Amino acid sequence: EATLDLAERRRIRSAIRELQRQELERDEETLASKRFRPERSSHRQDNKENWPQSRHLEEEQQAALAALSEQLKAITSVEELTKLLRAAGEYEERKLIRAAIRKLRAEEIEGEAPFPCSR
Repeated sequence: EATLDLAERRRIRSAIRELQRQELERDEETLASKRFRPERSSHRQDNKENWPQSRHLEEEQQAALAALSEQLKAITSVEELTKLLRAAGEYEERKLIRAAIRKLRAEEIEGEAPFPCSR
């Protein structure tokens, strides 16, 4: 509504400015809390005693993946690989199995392609 009273207009404007100021302060607080979160690298420094254990687990995982890779080379059936894929729990295992399936399918398609006729 339009008002002719100047004092009322001043009160309305000051109330609007106060609300805008409060909103800016809230936004600044939110940004500040996001800006000063602890970094992940400092978390790593706190857990130095766990490094040997995590390194050992990493080495075990790499050895298991290498063994799986050798096992996958011996499998020639997409159905067997699909069963392994469904049973696999780790992302890296599934990744290796999917690659083996793609390779087998590509070999099957390559084998089915007719040979070009030489004239």
